[in-house]
Amino acid sequence: MMRDLRWEKLSSRTVYSDRWLSLRADSCKFPDGRVIEPYYIVELPNWANIVVVTADEKIVLVRQYRYPVDQTTFELPGGVIDKGEDPMQAAIREMQEETGYHSSEVEFLCKLAPNPAINDNTAYFYLAKNAVPGEKKNFDAFEDIDVMLFSKTEFLQLLRENKIQHGVQLGPIYEALIKLNWLRI
Repeated sequence: MMRDLRWEKLSSRTVYSDRWLSLRADSCKFPDGRVIEPYYIVELPNWANIVVVTADEKIVLVRQYRYPVDQTTFELPGGVIDKGEDPMQAAIREMQEETGYHSSEVEFLCKLAPNPAINDNTAYFYLAKNAVPGEKKNFDAFEDIDVMLFSKTEFLQLLRENKIQHGVQLGPIYEALIKLNWLRI
């Protein structure tokens, strides 16, 4: 039997809060009685991403500039889940808003804690198969996105060349590739 490693929260206070994140400082007690304070938790919204595959086996990615790392990146379409919104519906909405593609074949891939050491949010990942272009894209006010299509060969080359830099997306991408039978394992 494994021992219980859970900490006990002794106190908590919000240090900073706005619409995008909150920073909390907690006082926590380990099972052996040691106390750590402050222990900072970054409270972030949950988000959803979707691996979009067209009927002719092309992967749809978004290309956008990411200021914190000063890079233009290739990423899965996705974004914040609105309050009360179902994660799958958020992924479908983001696919349509960011790429204009839609699919009636959407399935759950996985959910992850992006950085469980300091963040409290969850990321949900889905796979959309046989996606087709349709609705006009509807970017958020501060999105500047290029929609890119890659063949199976091109996409696998992007992975081999480490061109997809969003670390949290890599595991779900490989899960999708296994489901699509695009990898030899």
